[in-house]
Amino acid sequence: MKTFIIGAAGGIGSRLSTILTGRGDTVSGMIRNPDHRDLVESTGATAVFGDLIDNDVATLATAFTGHDAVVFSAGAHGTGMDKTTLIDGKGLEKAADAARRAGVDRFVLVSAFPESGRSQQPSEGFEHYMATKKTADVYLTHTDLDWLIVRPGVLLDEPGDGTVTAGLAIEHGDVRRDNVAAFIAAALAEPSLTRTIVELTDGTTPVADAVRQVIDGSGARRTA
Repeated sequence: MKTFIIGAAGGIGSRLSTILTGRGDTVSGMIRNPDHRDLVESTGATAVFGDLIDNDVATLATAFTGHDAVVFSAGAHGTGMDKTTLIDGKGLEKAADAARRAGVDRFVLVSAFPESGRSQQPSEGFEHYMATKKTADVYLTHTDLDWLIVRPGVLLDEPGDGTVTAGLAIEHGDVRRDNVAAFIAAALAEPSLTRTIVELTDGTTPVADAVRQVIDGSGARRTA
């Protein structure tokens, strides 16, 4: 499988790349900062320079062509509401449109758990982030792509154990980035897990079993 990761230098993207290349898949990792090239290539991926803000749909489509799937795990990461709009919002829209133009049907979006941050006093910037992520989710669900939206809980950097809780609606909780990456890798290997939204936290179910449980319980479209 040949996967294009947007946000390949990020905490989830780099972990996912390592898993995919480790099982023999080919990965192209998009970066906008040249300083991230060594990090991305250390995972076994090929670094591809690109920019969700400056690149148009045609340019992104050219980069996506020949891949089997696109994973969108990029984000503005607190750099301001304008960047959130351009990267998490408009950037996702460009990427989805580019995938359609390039003929890449499989598209996985790392989104946000609706209850994230609700135990703290929300800021204007955070509320804008959550609203932007929801609008991006809606945009993707209105495409004819074989989309999958993964909404992880509070992200942690501690080593993962490959066990999660996954479902259409689950209680909010923490999830290690290792486990998110492992779940997405398992999901990419299951084309029948498509056109559904999965909430994800740490848990006790091995990721491969969790993917099958979501397929069986969600009515996700199966392929022959």
